[in-house]
This record gives sequence, structure tokens and C-alpha cells, in this order.
Amino acid sequence: MKKVIIKSSAEHKFRRQIQWVYRNEIKKYPRDVQHGEIVEIFSPSGKFLGIGYFNPLSKISLRVLSFFKRKDIKQLIKDRIKDAVKKREKLKEITDAYRLVHSEADLLPGLTVDYYSNYLSVQFNTAGMENLRQTVLDILVEEIKPEGIYDKSDQKVRKIEGLETENKTVYGSIPEKIRIREYQTEFYVYLKEGQKTGFYLDQRSNRKTVSDFTGKGFTVLDLFCNAGGFGIHAYKKGADYIKFVDISETALKQVEENCRLNGVENFETVNENVFDFIKEEKGRGKMYDLIILDPPSFAKTKHEKEGALRGFKYLILNSLKLLKNGGYLSVFSCSYHVSMDDLLDVSKDALSDSFNAAHIEKFMYQDIDHPVLLNMPETLYLKGFILKKL
Repeated sequence: MKKVIIKSSAEHKFRRQIQWVYRNEIKKYPRDVQHGEIVEIFSPSGKFLGIGYFNPLSKISLRVLSFFKRKDIKQLIKDRIKDAVKKREKLKEITDAYRLVHSEADLLPGLTVDYYSNYLSVQFNTAGMENLRQTVLDILVEEIKPEGIYDKSDQKVRKIEGLETENKTVYGSIPEKIRIREYQTEFYVYLKEGQKTGFYLDQRSNRKTVSDFTGKGFTVLDLFCNAGGFGIHAYKKGADYIKFVDISETALKQVEENCRLNGVENFETVNENVFDFIKEEKGRGKMYDLIILDPPSFAKTKHEKEGALRGFKYLILNSLKLLKNGGYLSVFSCSYHVSMDDLLDVSKDALSDSFNAAHIEKFMYQDIDHPVLLNMPETLYLKGFILKKL
């Protein structure tokens, strides 16, 4: 293996087993190194620090695979995948859809694998993992024996890595839609056209938690509803009426199909920008017992955080105006750069501006198939809470 030498200022990362080394933390590397090539990592004094893959095109130039000497990389990948599969065994009792490999949190940076009723969705989002593509696919076929594997790698992320992207079936066959089970609820997943790797699996436990606050006869507003998971779970817990709002026509078609699948009868879909909708809805005199606010990531970088918080305050403030006294508002952020404290602070400001008070009923985070690696704080990205308007 070729050798990469890091700067002494980055050595602490290896003591803390942090998997990312940035371009400006690299002291020296061979100029003929291939993008994503596996290398040995050394300190300036010559101390061995680990094994990883290196890509000078990426801001995160070095991603660590092991902090110990390893010669058989294929066996390392196989062991990590087998460990990840074993960790998810208990989820089979409540669902047949879950994240199988969660990138850095499962010590496989750049690799994401989701399981949907014996079909797999994969993402190879780094040059290093792209180079290991066939090894990973062979291991998945051997260990999982799926009926099909679909590549849904992230085009934007891969472009940064200098990679082309072509989403396609890479093993077996993939049906137009896959029927999955989540607690006592079912959904259709469209791997070829759905969001991200197919479905927002990280919100599974939160969909159930929010539905547990649903009372009989509730009117529910599901904002940024995507496939309708929160609203449908609420309906099955006794809600009388659900209004689903999303800017995506494709998402709302899935909502309608999922409502039919679960026997949801009293519902409405609204194809509109949520920011515009909530401002106009108050004028229509409609009030709700439960509102779910689950927007896409507003802050993909720390520089976008300030704008994201302004967006959250606007959404929370106007949602409070649509919420009945004694009603529940569920707020989520899926951005690492927006912390739980940030969400609480903008909520307090919104409560102050609307002259309201509220109790926090429950804090929520990503489900267990999206583990949080304490060494890598970036792996804790999803956070939220349920507040009760007094």
C-alpha cells in the first residue's frame, strides 16, 4: 500500500478514532495515488495510524477503514457488514424495512444499504467505496440473498468525489413497487423514483411515537408529508381527518396509494409549497389537533444554518397559529448543523412572538438502525420533539 502522512495537528483524530481527515490536514501523499485508493496512514514521526482510502479531489480526502493493520480488506468489509446485519436482527419483529449499513456509524464510510422486504437499495457515495463496489455487492448477495439490488447513489455527493452517477438495477430484478410492513401499518416503496434510498426509515420509531399522542377524532396536518407516514399512523390511532401537504406531486400520489392500502378514508392532499400553505391556511379558519413539521434538510452546511433557523421559526410560528389549545406540534430537523438546542431556541422565540406557552412532551432522535457513533458527532443528525400548546 502507498503511504499518506498527515499533519501532527490531526493526530488526535486517530486517538479518538475519528474517520475523517480533511485535505488541509494532509502533509504528504504520493502524486500517483489513484482516487479512492486504499493507503496506509502515518504520523510525521513515522508512527502507523491506520488504513483508509484517499481522494485528493474531496474536501474529506482521507476516510479511515481501520485504526489497526489489516491486509485482507475484503474480509474487513465482510466482517463489518455481518456485524451491521446482526445489530438489526431485533427490528425484524416490527418491520421488514430497515437500514442495513449506515456508513460511518457502521465503520463503512461512504456505504449505505437499506433493506426492503428482501430487496436492497445501495449508495456508493465515495471514490473509495466505488472502488470496492463489486466486493460489497458480492458480500451482500452472499449474506442477504436478496431478490434484487438497486443503486441509488447520491449524484451531488459523488460529483464532489469526481464520480459519475447512474441509478440502476445492479443485481437481480427490482419491481415497480415494494410493499413493506412497519408495526401495524404498510407502505409502498418505489426504489426507482422515491426519495434518497427509497423511504425515510430513520423516522420509523418517531412515526409511532407521534401517533401515540393522537386522540380519537383528531384533525391532523402532515406538512412535508412525503409518503404520508406520520399522518397514516395517526389515522390508525383514531384520528378523524388528515391533510397531507407536499410540493411533490409524486409524493402525494404515493400518499394516496398508501392511504388506500391502509384504509384511510377521510383525508386530503395539497400540492403546494408548505411556507405558502401555512400562511394561507390560517385565513381559511382551519385549526388542528396535531401538526407534524418534518421538512427536508435546510442546512447541508454550517453556512446555511442561519437561514435554516429563520425558516424553522417561520414554520413553527405559523404552525402554532393553526394549532388548537391543548394540541400537539411535532418538529423535526434532519440536519447535523441544526442542534436540538437550536430547535428549542427558535421554538421559544416563536412561542414568545405568538404569546403562547407549551410543554415539551417528548424528545426524539433517529431510529436504532441509524446508529450514532459517539466518536463521530456528525452521525447524530435527526432530532425533534413534541410540544403541547397550553
